[in-house]
Amino acid sequence: MSVEDPIVFSCGLDEAGRGPLAGPVCAAAVILSPDFDVSVLNDSKKLSPKKLAIAMEAVYRGSLSWGIGWASAAEIDEINILQASLLAMSRAWDRMLERLRGAHVTRDVFFIDAVVDGLHKPVIGARSIRAEPKADGTYAEVMAASILAKTARDRMMTRYSWLYPEYGYDSHMGYPTKAHIEALKQNGPSPIQRNSFRLKGEGQLSLF
Repeated sequence: MSVEDPIVFSCGLDEAGRGPLAGPVCAAAVILSPDFDVSVLNDSKKLSPKKLAIAMEAVYRGSLSWGIGWASAAEIDEINILQASLLAMSRAWDRMLERLRGAHVTRDVFFIDAVVDGLHKPVIGARSIRAEPKADGTYAEVMAASILAKTARDRMMTRYSWLYPEYGYDSHMGYPTKAHIEALKQNGPSPIQRNSFRLKGEGQLSLF
């Protein structure tokens, strides 16, 4: 293969955790191997916990490269959830690219075309990038990214539940469930609270 015929990879990007009241937003960037068995993939929200775990393991083992990126609750409060999600995607892209260059690509010339779930594009060094709503149910590489982002964030929120057990993060992952709202009313905001978020029907949320 010559310089005139460079390698081209396809990378999927997605995030998890835009809706919660607490915790970081997580993003993943994934390039699947050409022989990856895509039958294990789907939108992460449509997979049972058992199938999600199987798919996660398959992606980690069978992807050509992957990266996880985060934006903290403090960053979400500072720059808003949309910009924080895009920042997490950029960080995931950087980690994926480091792994790709370090372990799999010996050529200096290669290009990456990226697909992002949603309407907005992160700032990344892709040859091309397109944003498509529901891409996590259409493109295998975006499905894979959605699976890694969700499972990584769920594990992080479970760890936070060890630090702050009174908030029950291991059960609701920071989403605005009844139990979470009651915990906030009883205990006030936790150290990982998104203080810029407000609940409908709660006024200005005196909780925060």
